[in-house]
Amino acid sequence: MSVPSPARTAEAVQRAAGVIAARARGDLGGAEALLAAFATPADQARAFCLLAELALGLVRAQTGQSMDDLVQELTLLIEHAPAAPPAG
Repeated sequence: MSVPSPARTAEAVQRAAGVIAARARGDLGGAEALLAAFATPADQARAFCLLAELALGLVRAQTGQSMDDLVQELTLLIEHAPAAPPAG
């Protein structure tokens, strides 16, 4: 397995962010199109993992919480979230 270039990685993370933005504005077709644009499921998973790390890093920088505390709080939110949260 080859490691993607930094440019390809950045593009994939931006695509993952686009999926989230499309869902938030109710554009489920656009979100699906962006998801389908990933070359492989592994590329998709890697992009969403990096996006999550960046997002949690932003929250950590704003709140001063440890990453462990943020992940624990996120886990609690996931446990109480509906199976398929509505967009927006």
